Amino acid sequence: MQWTDEAILLGVRRHGETSVIAEMMTRSRGRHLGMVRSGRSRTMQPVLQPGNRLEVTWRARLDEHLGEYRIEPLVLRAGRLMESATAVYGVQALAALLRLLPERDPHPHLFEALDVILDHLEEPATAGELFVRFELALLNDLGFGLDLEECAATGARFDLAYVSPKSGRAVSREAGAPWADKMLALPDFLTPGTNRAADPDSLAAAFRLTSYFLDRHVYVPRGLEPGAAREGFCQAALKTLRSLDATGALAAPKNTA
Repeated sequence: MQWTDEAILLGVRRHGETSVIAEMMTRSRGRHLGMVRSGRSRTMQPVLQPGNRLEVTWRARLDEHLGEYRIEPLVLRAGRLMESATAVYGVQALAALLRLLPERDPHPHLFEALDVILDHLEEPATAGELFVRFELALLNDLGFGLDLEECAATGARFDLAYVSPKSGRAVSREAGAPWADKMLALPDFLTPGTNRAADPDSLAAAFRLTSYFLDRHVYVPRGLEPGAAREGFCQAALKTLRSLDATGALAAPKNTA
């Protein structure tokens, strides 16, 4: 068995004296493990860093075997990703989310989304928005997607302000008013057709929204803990965003045209 694909490294662990087991998110074969011989060498260590995009060739006698990787670097971004807390936590948090998926289950759109986020982790507003959308896409792939396009009660597509914690569907401000204290807030930047960028308050609300449904549908049923990386990313992104907001340095509303 042999195939070649693009991949983003999620992490490595030691295997023997000189080798490692590399965990990749591949473009067309999902999250996939394989051994890299001499992976702890001085030549390979800078290449085998989380966040780097690689061309990998996987070989094994049988498809169900662990197999071995031969690796060629494509984009070595790991050095840049170590420069801020947002990026450091972000790489770890994204890898942890992808581990919720079955191994070798293809999710090419998540590979593409991961690649884009890794290029923007030093931009707190953009990184935060992309991270939330990544979590929403992951929930959808796990079978727990939210419907944020129209009001669950009226079918309206405007003035959506809430998300029902029971159904995961959007609710308009008017329809949800009697139960506002029991609803989750729907941030403006996640509503259909918006051109608003995230501010600290709306981004914090978005983190709470995805956290609620991940806990309800994924972590609690599986007996798992979210881990510290996601919380670290959220806090680092919000801290930087609030600092920019205080100085008036936040970007202008994004153009979706």
